[in-house]
Amino acid sequence: QVQLVESGGGLVQPGGSLRLSCAASGSIISFSPMGWYRQAPGKARELVSSISSGGNTNYADSVKGRFTISRDNAKNTVYLQMNSLKPDDTAVYYCNLDSRFGLWTWGQGTQVTVSS
Repeated sequence: QVQLVESGGGLVQPGGSLRLSCAASGSIISFSPMGWYRQAPGKARELVSSISSGGNTNYADSVKGRFTISRDNAKNTVYLQMNSLKPDDTAVYYCNLDSRFGLWTWGQGTQVTVSS
C-alpha cells in the first residue's frame, strides 16, 4: 500500500509563501503523474496542479501564476511552491496521483492557513 505524506503547511499572511512537499513509500512517485489537491472548509476537494512523469504541468485558473509544481524523481518527491498566497488558498492540501490515472489512498494532508 502506498503511503503518502504531505508536509510544509502552516500559517502565513496574505502575500506570503510556502513550499509543500509530498513523499511516498517506495519509488512510485518517480514514475507517476502526480497532482496536488486541496479541500477548503465546507468545500469539495479540488485539483490545483498536476505534473506528468516527464515534467509537463497544469494549473487550476485560481492558482495559475502563483503556484509552481515540480518534482525531483531522484528524491521521489513532488513539491508545490506557493507564492502570493491569498485567504482563499486556505485549505488542507493533499498529494496523490493525477486522478486521470487513478488514486492511491489519501494521506492526512497538510494545513495551509492564510490569514492576517
